[in-house]
Amino acid sequence: MKILNSKTKNFDKNLDYLLFKRRKSIKSDKVSVTNIINDVKKNGDTALIKYEKKFNRNSTIIPSATKINKLIKSLNPKVKKAIDTAYNRIYKFHSLQKFKNISYTDKFKNKLEYKYLPLESVAIYVPGSLVSYPSSVLMNAIPAIVAGVKRIVMINPGFKGNQNPAVLYAARKCKIKEIYSIGGPSAIAAVSYGTKKIKRVDKIVGPGNLYVAAAKKEVFGDVGVEGMTAGPSEITIVCDKFSNPEWAASDLIGQAEHDPQAQCILISKDKKLISKVQMEISKQLKSIPRESVAKKSLKRNGILMYVAKDSKIINIVNKIAPEHLELNVKNYKSLIPKIKNSGSICLGKYAVMAMTDYNIGSNHILPTNGSAKYSSGISVNEFYKRISYINLSKKGIESLGPSVITLANYEGLAGHAQSVKKRIRRK
Repeated sequence: MKILNSKTKNFDKNLDYLLFKRRKSIKSDKVSVTNIINDVKKNGDTALIKYEKKFNRNSTIIPSATKINKLIKSLNPKVKKAIDTAYNRIYKFHSLQKFKNISYTDKFKNKLEYKYLPLESVAIYVPGSLVSYPSSVLMNAIPAIVAGVKRIVMINPGFKGNQNPAVLYAARKCKIKEIYSIGGPSAIAAVSYGTKKIKRVDKIVGPGNLYVAAAKKEVFGDVGVEGMTAGPSEITIVCDKFSNPEWAASDLIGQAEHDPQAQCILISKDKKLISKVQMEISKQLKSIPRESVAKKSLKRNGILMYVAKDSKIINIVNKIAPEHLELNVKNYKSLIPKIKNSGSICLGKYAVMAMTDYNIGSNHILPTNGSAKYSSGISVNEFYKRISYINLSKKGIESLGPSVITLANYEGLAGHAQSVKKRIRRK
């Protein structure tokens, strides 16, 4: 991990370089998925199966009900119970996010309304193949359920035709009836444009690899996608002398094991704590199965920072705009109002990021790569569209129309002005 000291001359320059270097490397890894998307648009299921065989060694894009039931039946009851617990808590918190429609009548008896309508259909992309995440099913589907989306489609790549039992159980818990064992750009194209076997959707959400992200960008406009950058994962932890170095190290490792491109940063005013965390990381890495992945992540993008002042810490956090932020400090309440950029913030020593990934109730699909400066994580809002309804009275148009005519003429839109004039009573 890189070691930075805020008291050194080039601290800000070095930090900017490290952050920019990672973001540039992610953005520079652009891939072309155009040919795959066009192939699926033109040749439908034939092309889709071709790419499934090539990339996932899979020839069955729609798993049978018998196979799904068998896999779900094989799942450990303890895992089922854990998914049930997570479902209930996520549903409860997201049910509080529902919007209220607005209705307003002005003094001229003009009536203005603003109504939230659920999208008709969405596809949730759940990463799969060699590793699968039932938690991602819940985080994508539950907000859509709460919003009132009637048709939810799950696309989840299966390796050699096999899908994860926990993913399938989570899908059943969410009452998802359409499950497709497909992945990658071809899957994105299939749900965007439709095939004989797969009906198109209105929006696609959910994290995926580099190729999935590129495909979603390419189909955007023909279909909706979430308005943020999701991945690779990030965590920034702010610690003080009261923090537990063992816990802090485990939190960094927990994020690093996701991906070699994951970004793990620790900031502290206590040099001794930083040294202890460094030693703990070396010790704890040996105990996790994904040690090699975590090591690469920490070597490439891990930073341990000594920063002497709270004001400087706040500025750095807002600059990083991390996906996950842990304020593992005694005075976290004084920091909260000043932190503007983060996907989610864990407050206090017991609020560990890993809990938010599963069953606390908040959503774990969050903005990364600095996009927390202008976007938010998945919520119920992602699955609404909003429509304005305007009902003008005779008095309303006669009172307000002249000023509209003035502005329309000023903008050179005489047709606009005329359409109003014709509705105003002649005196």
